[in-house]
Amino acid sequence: MERREVLMLGAGAVVALGLPLPAWSAADDAVMAYTGGSDVLEGGVTLDAPEIAENGNTVPIRVSAEGAEEIVVFAIGNPNPGVATFRFGPLAGSQEASTRIRLAETQDVVAIAKMSDGTFHRAVREVKVTIGGCGG
Repeated sequence: MERREVLMLGAGAVVALGLPLPAWSAADDAVMAYTGGSDVLEGGVTLDAPEIAENGNTVPIRVSAEGAEEIVVFAIGNPNPGVATFRFGPLAGSQEASTRIRLAETQDVVAIAKMSDGTFHRAVREVKVTIGGCGG
């Protein structure tokens, strides 16, 4: 092995160690806990969020899903991925909600809706953050 190869392997290892794998694992665990391991179908949920958020401290989002009993919003790259839960009773006029969330960095925001028939549907939106909101 040449010196260049050893340096390249070492640099690759340093980069690999810097990836936010624990955040992805925590987010996957949170989604799995919410759905109970059920399949999550694409579509059926509308997630409105800005493409670019200048300040991660206050990112406006809007979610809706016709026929949903509950919608949970996850910020995959945050230290605590579960950021909002909206529950809709039988007398709810619509299954729609809006709020502002905090994002630590550029990341995917995922909305998962539990439908009245017990299925789960999701929508994903990447939000680019220029100034982080969780101490970043």
